[in-house]
Amino acid sequence: MGQLNMERKWVFPLVMTSLICVFLLGATFNVGLVSHLNPVNSIFSLFQSRLSTEQTFAETNVDWGSPPPPSVPKFAYMISGSKGDLDKLWRTLHALYHPWNYYVIHLDLESPAWERLELASRVENHPTFAKIGNVYMNVKANMVTYKGPTMVANTLHACAILLRRYQDWDWFINLSASDYPLVTQDDLLSTFSDVDREINFVEYTSRLGWKEARRAMPLIVDPGLYQSNKSEILWVTPNRKLPTSFKLFTGSAWTILSRAFVEYCIWGYDNLPRTLLMYYSNFVSSPEGYFQTVICNSPDFAPTVVNHDMHYISWDYPPKQHPHTLTGITREKKRELHPRWLVCWRAPLLRGWKSYQTQTRPRCS
Repeated sequence: MGQLNMERKWVFPLVMTSLICVFLLGATFNVGLVSHLNPVNSIFSLFQSRLSTEQTFAETNVDWGSPPPPSVPKFAYMISGSKGDLDKLWRTLHALYHPWNYYVIHLDLESPAWERLELASRVENHPTFAKIGNVYMNVKANMVTYKGPTMVANTLHACAILLRRYQDWDWFINLSASDYPLVTQDDLLSTFSDVDREINFVEYTSRLGWKEARRAMPLIVDPGLYQSNKSEILWVTPNRKLPTSFKLFTGSAWTILSRAFVEYCIWGYDNLPRTLLMYYSNFVSSPEGYFQTVICNSPDFAPTVVNHDMHYISWDYPPKQHPHTLTGITREKKRELHPRWLVCWRAPLLRGWKSYQTQTRPRCS
C-alpha cells in the first residue's frame, strides 16, 4: 500500500516535466524552421524587387503623348464609259487599281452588248479581281445622255451600289474612261491619310454668268429617262424663273465626295437632295450643278467643302463642248503639275492638305 502511494507521487512531476519538454522542443523547431525559411523569403523578395524595377523602367520609356499613326483611307471609284470605250475603260481601271480600294465600272446602253459582255468576262476571269473581290461591274446598264440628268442618275446608282456592297470606304471619286492617273494609288492613299474624312472636294460658284440664261432658265427633257435608244435632249418652252427656295451653284461635274455626304444624297433623310434631284431633271448639264447645289445649301455639309475638283482638264479658250484629249505628257509638264495635282490627265489630286486643314475654309458663296 505504501509503495502504491509512492508511485502516485511521481506521476504528477513526470507529466509536468513531459509537457515542459514538449513545449521546449516545439519552440526550438519553430525557431529553426523560421530561420531556414529566411533565405527563401529573401530570394522571393529580391525577385519581386527586380521585377518591379524592370516594370518601372519599361513604363518610363513609353511616350504616352505621341498620337497613333494616321489610318489609311479607302477610295470608292466609279469609272464609266460609252460606245467604243471598252479598251480605254480597261486601261484606266488597271492604272487606278489597288487592292485597298473599291471600283464600280459601267458601260452605258449605247455601247453594244458584246462590249458589255466582254468587259464582264474580263472582270470575272481576272485572277486578282476575282481573288480580292473589289471590282464590280454594273451589269444593268443605264442610258446616259450628255448634258442630261441621266448622268446624275448613273452616278447616284454607282454610289448606292458602293454603299450597299462595301462598308468601309471614305471617299467617292467619279471618273470616265478618258481619265488616266498621274501618280500611283500608294502615293494618293498616303497623301489622304491625314485628311479629315468629312472634307468634300467640289468646285463651285454661285456666279452663274452666262449659265443663268442658257442652263438655269431653259427647260429640257432627257429622252434617256424613258427610251432605250440614245438621242439628244429635248428643249421645252417657255423658260422658267430662277428658284427662290434655294440658291443655285455650278461647277465641275468631277468631284471627290465624302462617304457621309454620299449617304446624305442617297438616303435623303433630309428632303433637300430629293427636291433638287427633281428640279435638276429638267436642267441643262445637271452634272455641273446638282452636287454643288445640294452641298452648298446644306448647313451640315457646306462647311466641309474645299472649292476644288482636283481634276486637271485642258480646255480651249473659250471652252468648247469637250476638253482636249491628252495623248502624252512631257517631263517638264509633269514637273509643272506635280506640286498641285495628283491623279489624272483629266483627274489629278491636290497636294498641300496641311494648309487646307489649318486654314478656315470659306463658306459657299
